Amino acid sequence: MKLHYYPETDSLYVEFKARPGAETIEIIEGLNVDIDADGEVVGFDIDHASQRLDLSTLEAEALPLHRIKAG
Repeated sequence: MKLHYYPETDSLYVEFKARPGAETIEIIEGLNVDIDADGEVVGFDIDHASQRLDLSTLEAEALPLHRIKAG
């Protein structure tokens, strides 16, 4: 899973799978889910992310992490 923040659009993309989306579905205004050709969720796009979320802290609990990468 990867988090991508785009400051120019203030959007946060949560990527679950590194696959192209075949369809985007708007769940509510400003929250979209990308679905691949097999119907699997590949990611979420959150518009106006800094207004909706606290982006200053990232916490993970009980995840079976094999590596942590900050870039």
